[in-house]
Amino acid sequence: MAPTLFVSDLHLSPARPHLVAAFHEFVAGPARSANALYVLGDLFDVWLGDDQLREPLASAVAGALSELPGLGVPVYLQCGNRDFLLGERFAQACRATLLPDTAVHDVQGTPTLLMHGDLLCTDDVEYQRFRAYWKDPTRRHRLLARPYFVRRVIATVMRFGSRHATAAKSEIIMDVNAEAVIAAMREHRVTRLIHGHTHRPARHALTVDGRPCERWVLADWYRAASYLRVDERGVEPQVIEAQSRK
Repeated sequence: MAPTLFVSDLHLSPARPHLVAAFHEFVAGPARSANALYVLGDLFDVWLGDDQLREPLASAVAGALSELPGLGVPVYLQCGNRDFLLGERFAQACRATLLPDTAVHDVQGTPTLLMHGDLLCTDDVEYQRFRAYWKDPTRRHRLLARPYFVRRVIATVMRFGSRHATAAKSEIIMDVNAEAVIAAMREHRVTRLIHGHTHRPARHALTVDGRPCERWVLADWYRAASYLRVDERGVEPQVIEAQSRK
C-alpha cells in the first residue's frame, strides 16, 4: 500500500522562496505516489481570507495541490494558528477536504487523531483566549468583511504583538499539556496522535488507560522541508531537502 504523508507548519510566504520551491518539489515528487496527503495547519505564514487566492503564491500552491486528487491522492487540510481563516473556497481550489480542528482517520489500519496542535497547549491561557475569540463565527465574519488591505494591516499588528508576547513566555507554557494530550486521546479512543504547531518534532510514547500509545509531532519547515511517512512498516520522518534558515 502506498504511504500516507503528513506535513504542517510550512509557513509559506514570498519571504521564503526556498521553502516555496521545496513545497513544489514535494508535491511533484513524494506526494504524487502517496495514499493520501494531510496538511495539518500553517501551510501559509499568514492567511487573510480566501480572496488571498488572487496572489501568485497562494494560487500556485492551490494549483499544485489540486493536481494530486486527479492522480488518486486525496488531500486533507486543517487550519493552523497562522492560517485560521482558510475556508472552503481555498479547499475547493485545491480539490481538498477541509478538516475540523480534530479529526480521526484510519491511517494505514490505525485510527489516528489529527490536530494542528494548538488546542493542546492549554497552559498558554493568553493564546487560548485569543484563539477562542477569533474562532467565534461572528467575529470571523466581521473580520473577513473588511477590505483586504485592512486585514493585512491588522495581521501585521497582530504578528508584532504575538512576537513580543511569545518572547516573554517560557518554553514549557508554549508546549502541549500532558493531561490535555491524554484527555484528547481518551475522548477519541485512539492510540496514535499526529500534530504540529510546537515545532518540536519527536515521537512520544505514553500510556492511556493502560494502553500503549504514541504521539508524533511534525517538524516545521524553517530549517528543513520534511514530512512524516506512514506505511505498513511504521512511521518515519523524511527530510525532503536541507534548507538553511533565512
